[in-house]
Amino acid sequence: MTATLLDGKAISAQIQSEIAEEVADFIQNNGAVPCLAAVLVGEDSASKVYVRNKRRACERVGVESQLHRLSANASQYDLLTLVAKLNKDHDVHGILVQLPLPSQIDSRRVLHAVAPHKDVDAFHPENVGLLVQGNPRFLPCTPHGIQQLLERSNIEIAGRHVVIIGRSDIVGKPLANMLMQRGPGGNATVTVCHSRTHDLQSITRQADILVAAIGQPRFITADMVKSGAAVIDVGINRTEDGLVGDVDFDAVREVAGHITPVPGGVGPLTIAMLLYNTLSAARQ
Repeated sequence: MTATLLDGKAISAQIQSEIAEEVADFIQNNGAVPCLAAVLVGEDSASKVYVRNKRRACERVGVESQLHRLSANASQYDLLTLVAKLNKDHDVHGILVQLPLPSQIDSRRVLHAVAPHKDVDAFHPENVGLLVQGNPRFLPCTPHGIQQLLERSNIEIAGRHVVIIGRSDIVGKPLANMLMQRGPGGNATVTVCHSRTHDLQSITRQADILVAAIGQPRFITADMVKSGAAVIDVGINRTEDGLVGDVDFDAVREVAGHITPVPGGVGPLTIAMLLYNTLSAARQ
């Protein structure tokens, strides 16, 4: 068996085409352009690439983008002042603070300072609470991208056992909440594994859908995967061999039924869902 490749680029392009039509309709009916303001602190090369890709995606769908840059030695006060200014700017609908932030800045305090109705990353406690209650204002971008990838690839979620490796606030926790909710894209039985999980392999081999989001290159090996499972690789690790995921791709694709590549899997969908949230914020 060789797994079917889940083409995140193609699905992202499809979603962005749909968003472009909705953005054009929104502009025509409201006389305003949805606007995403990105905040970049410092000179982290990966962050620069991510922000550039997000701005290009905004252009493709007709969303206005702003880039606000602060130096690497900017203070927390400087950043909080900028966030407060963007919160009050009626022309800005979504605010994205690119992570990671320099060590002198408390990331949690900054993310919590973003107005909940402009928090298109869905990191604010109010938005996290709404998600847990099953009444989300915004769905976090990477988990929503994974959910869309599964649904649009006709991979059944309801009634399936999903095993998520990683309990981060960005991927693991929100994805678990989303997939266990009632309704479309949910109704799964979800297990979340982490660094303290005993006998990890015995749990991952039960998964109909296995999601790896731990940031360890090629951690998931073929003997950890159930035959025919859908394997979603969220990891992006820079190694001497280039970019690799958390999954040993070449070996696991001979066992799995479906698998995402790295790059070209989950990443493009994360950006697509950021655009989706920006349009939703403008509508609200």
